[in-house]
Order: sequence, then C-alpha cells, then structure tokens
Amino acid sequence: MGAMNDLLGPEAVEGLRTTLGQGLPGSGWAALAAAEAKLDPLSLRARCDLLAAALLSDLDVGYEHAAGIIRTALNDESFTGWMIWPVSEAAVTLALQDGTTHAFDDALALLFELTPRLTGEFAIRRLLLQDLDRALAQMQDWTLHRDEQVRRLASEGPRPYLPWAVRVPEIIARPEATLPLLDALHADSSQLVRRSVANHLNDIARHDPETVVALAGKWQEDTRDGTPWVVRHGLRTLVKKAHPGALALLGFTPSAVSISGPELDRTEVQLPGEIAFTVTVTNDSLHPARLAVDYVVHYVKANGSLAPKVFKLAVAELEPGETRRFRKTHALRPMTTRVHYAGRHLLQVQVNGQLSAAAEFDVVI
Repeated sequence: MGAMNDLLGPEAVEGLRTTLGQGLPGSGWAALAAAEAKLDPLSLRARCDLLAAALLSDLDVGYEHAAGIIRTALNDESFTGWMIWPVSEAAVTLALQDGTTHAFDDALALLFELTPRLTGEFAIRRLLLQDLDRALAQMQDWTLHRDEQVRRLASEGPRPYLPWAVRVPEIIARPEATLPLLDALHADSSQLVRRSVANHLNDIARHDPETVVALAGKWQEDTRDGTPWVVRHGLRTLVKKAHPGALALLGFTPSAVSISGPELDRTEVQLPGEIAFTVTVTNDSLHPARLAVDYVVHYVKANGSLAPKVFKLAVAELEPGETRRFRKTHALRPMTTRVHYAGRHLLQVQVNGQLSAAAEFDVVI
C-alpha cells in the first residue's frame, strides 16, 4: 500500500503550493509545510484529511474567496491528479461553513469543474448529506454533459456504498432517489460510465433487490450496445445470492440438476497456498438448461465461526441429460481485504441457487 499512499506525498504538496499560490501570492503555506512532515506513516485517506485541514488553515478565507483561488489554479494544466482530492474536501468544508444556498450550489459547480482533473466523488458526499434532493437535481443535468468524467460523477458520487466514502443514510433509505440518474446513464457511450452505473445498481441490490430486478428488467428491453453487460454486472451479487428474479432475468431458469462433488485435490492448505477442486453437473430435465455455476468458500473468522464468500465459476448451457465437469483452482493468500485464520473451511458449488454437499479442508498458518 506504500506506493498508493505516496500519491499524496511531497510532490503533490509542492504542486498545491505552486498552483494555488497563483491565486494567493505571498502565502507562506506554513500549515501545508507542517502537514508534509507528518505524511509518512499515514494512509492515503488520512493524508487527504491532513492536507485538507492544512489548506483550510493556510487559505484562512471564506468560501467565495477560496473558490476563486481554486478556479485560478484550474488555469494551470499541472493542477491535476491526486492533489485535487484535499482541495475538493477543503472547498466543501468552507461551503458548508458558509451555510448559504449560493455556497452550496457553487460548491457543486466547483466539483463539476474539478472532477475532470480528479473525481469529486468523495467530497460530494457531504453535500449529499446536507441536501440530497438539491444535489441530485443538479447531478441530473450532469448526465447530459459531454465529459465522461462529469457523467460518471453523477452515478458514482451518490452510490449507496461507495468505497472510502462517508455513508449517506438517506440514499439507502430512499433507493428510488438515484434511479433517474441511472436510467439516464445505463446506455452511456462510455464504458467508464456504464461500469459506474452497474456498480451503483449492485449497491442498491444489497438493501432493495426487488427495485433492482425491476429496473434491470426494464433496461433489458434496451437494444443499445453495452446495456446487456450493465444488466449482468449490476445483478452479479443477486445472482451469487441465487435471487430468483435476477436468475430468471438472465435466463437461469429453475432446472433439475444433479451435482456430484466437489472433489478437492487436498485436505490441507499451508498459507499462502491454493486448493483445486472438480465438480460434475448433470442436466436431469427434459429441456436445455442455462446454468450459473458458482462456488462458495466458507472462511473461518476470528471467533471461529464461518463466513461464506461466493465466487464465479462458469456459465454453461447443458442439453437434456448432458453432464459436464468443471475444475477450478482457488488461491488462499494474504490480502488487504481478507485476513485468513487457521481452521476447518468448507467449499460448496452452487448451480442456479442449488447447493452441493460441502467438502472440508484445513487451513494451516
């Protein structure tokens, strides 16, 4: 993670001094210099927070003056990249401290101007917290903008579970609030935007699956390029959870299948390591079957209980009576998103929601 943290390092701090200094000549940037000396042990998010606080101290001006300084810096093409993140956070803080509708609206406009240099998706969250409907109304206009980064912000900014971002409880409580944005962007010409829409839809599926299935069903009638991918990617978590509506929408209709296995190539894994398995699936029905074949690893948690995690294995179409064998190797290695614990793990295969018997293996650390 060190290389990622260094995205906000001394070079970014020097860039802030140089570019922002064009709108505030004579500033000593004392707080920014002091913050630079404290960056080394911090995560990227913590570095952003530290630099944003330093900017607030060094600027020591109201929102309107600060926004003018930032807009002056935008005339410099070198004012770009990760240095923009703390700037956007500082700007939103000043706008909220101002407390006026004018400052709120102008902060949205400023993020609109900044996002082509670096996404404003994190800073915009506090404006969404302050006045969700006012912010979403402006973001609806962004769905028509020529810049794909602006259009992406309209989808990514209000995602219910945006990584690294503060939660906006009202978005989760009102899943219908962001649907007009997604509806406007689901067939966008940019894959970057369509990916954001699919991830946003997948977020909503965590707390309102029926709304997601209904919207995806509507989109499925859209013949424009890219839409089928958005539907599949947006429903991915519901498919893994074997949601009947999502499975049916993607053509994975209930079928009579037999699952033999899984058979493991070993019963013990020394970390870091891997385990391979095979499984045999037979279509016992009288009709062709389209099958979503996944597998579930039940990981040992710190308290000794098991937590299931579903992984994709294959999509297959089997004729009546056809049998097919699948093989997969699953890696078990240290990750920033998962801590492994020693103990008895389980592995199952899931076919259109139907689970196989569980095979056991021990993880040794």
